[in-house]
Amino acid sequence: MIYCYLVRHGQDDTSVRGGWSENGLTEKGRLQAVRLAEKFAQREAPEIHRIYSSDLPRTMETAQPVADALGLTVIPRKDFREVNNGLLAGMDNDLALEQYPGLFWNRMRWNQRYPQGESPREFYDRIRRAWRGFSAELVQAQENAILVTHGGVISLLEDLVSGVRYSNRERHRWISCTAVVPLVYREGHWHLEREAKKD
Repeated sequence: MIYCYLVRHGQDDTSVRGGWSENGLTEKGRLQAVRLAEKFAQREAPEIHRIYSSDLPRTMETAQPVADALGLTVIPRKDFREVNNGLLAGMDNDLALEQYPGLFWNRMRWNQRYPQGESPREFYDRIRRAWRGFSAELVQAQENAILVTHGGVISLLEDLVSGVRYSNRERHRWISCTAVVPLVYREGHWHLEREAKKD
């Protein structure tokens, strides 16, 4: 069996829009990352061979303490960034409401783009392509890995692995900060392990 642990980043600044925001973690988020590292360091099995991360600051800052605890180097993966929300990335929430009233991810049409950003369809296609290539690499190398990414990405990956139709207008469950979602490859397929937990 091969394991891939999907991890959502630690707490970031919720007063601004996320997406491709360059903002890092809050103080609480940094503490969450340290606790996450301790959890992984204490695990007896399976061995983690590699740790990957979306290349945005909040995910890289979450991944680094884990990598340090495991004696690994974080490998950035731009293709696993959150949805590209274009001009809204890092924008103050009040300003976004003023300049783009009613523009929310769960209300957008399938082909509607954020200003200078992605549509739900483009986000879905990007993450699906990224997962196909990434998961094939893990299977070929027979390596267990951690992938630190974003709530929206993890939700989409859960649907892909479970065979559930993805929609930006529905989220089947909330992914907490530094929650761990284990995926396991066995009998030729990836499976979602349901014991996702908050660290």
